[in-house]
Amino acid sequence: MDGIKYAVFIDISIWLLEKNKYTSNVESGSTRIEIKHWVKLFFGVKAIAMNSHRLPRKSRRMGPIMGHTMHYKCMIIVLQPGYSIPPLRKKRT
Repeated sequence: MDGIKYAVFIDISIWLLEKNKYTSNVESGSTRIEIKHWVKLFFGVKAIAMNSHRLPRKSRRMGPIMGHTMHYKCMIIVLQPGYSIPPLRKKRT
């Protein structure tokens, strides 16, 4: 589970949740096959498709030294109908 950093919750990703698509940031060296395996292993769900893109690095200055933020990928995971990732299931009252 080291490759998946955290889930992303912004307005677009919440809109994608209705279409059974989950957005998360992953390590930059992770491949789609690795992420698909981790999702299947830890969450017990089946993914249909995975889309990924690298976000641009941002410049940061620490005094006279110029640096960059950490590099990572954004991954959109499309699950089969009827599946959902457990921490994001809606509770019915």
